[in-house]
Amino acid sequence: MAKKEKKVEKVVKETEADKIRKLDEATIQEKIKELKQELFNLRFQAAVGKLENTAQLGKTKRQIARMKTVLTERERANALK
Repeated sequence: MAKKEKKVEKVVKETEADKIRKLDEATIQEKIKELKQELFNLRFQAAVGKLENTAQLGKTKRQIARMKTVLTERERANALK
C-alpha cells in the first residue's frame, strides 16, 4: 500500500506592520496625526477617570510606534540607494 502524502498549506497572516507598509508616506503621516489625537483624548479620559478600556492606551502607542518604524525603514532604505 502506498502512503498518501498530505499537503500542508501554510496560512500566512498579514501583520499590522505589513498592512502599514502598503500605505504611502502621506497616509501614514496622517494616521500618526490621528492616533496622536486619539492618544491625547485617551490620556485625558484616564486622568478624569472616565476611561473604561485602559488597554487602549497601550494599543494606540504601539500603533504609532509601528508606523514610525515603517517610516524609519523607508528613510534608511532610501539613504542606502
